[in-house]
Amino acid sequence: MRLWVTGYRSYELSIFNDQDPKQTVIKQAIKNSLQEYLDRGLTWVLTGGQLGVEQWTVQVVHELQADYPELKVAMLLPFADFGNNWRPEKQAQLLTLKEQADFLGEVSRQPYRAPQQLKNWQNFMLQHTEAAVMVYDPEHPGKSKFDYQAAMKYQEKNDYQLETLDMFTLQDTADLMAEEQLLD
Repeated sequence: MRLWVTGYRSYELSIFNDQDPKQTVIKQAIKNSLQEYLDRGLTWVLTGGQLGVEQWTVQVVHELQADYPELKVAMLLPFADFGNNWRPEKQAQLLTLKEQADFLGEVSRQPYRAPQQLKNWQNFMLQHTEAAVMVYDPEHPGKSKFDYQAAMKYQEKNDYQLETLDMFTLQDTADLMAEEQLLD
């Protein structure tokens, strides 16, 4: 089974450093979801390289591989020069994650030219996975709404599962993490 994981950019969640507790909660929610899919035969996680959920997903899969060595992560970028206009520290972070990926590729080998490349990337991700997990809440739209809408439309004609980790899910995850800390 192959799973597409995407969601909010870090800045859309006002997360600007790795010590932000919101990032810890989101990574735990992603981990919880991936563990459920592992029980159902998950072998590949496909994601992009966007700052935020996509990069955190690569980190989560990398951590899970200690217990699930059969689990692989593919980082598929929408175009050739992806991330080249980012600040140097963000480019370095992307490079590190590229090295952690089991597979690295670009859907378009051309530098960014038009929004169609992003639509082509969405279609590629949908056609090469059986399900998607999106850290996304339709009541709090962000750039991920385009991925969400594409997945919803794809579901109309295809047997495709879409799971959203919305604000309620993230709050439940935070509450459970707080309870576990109290018990420790």
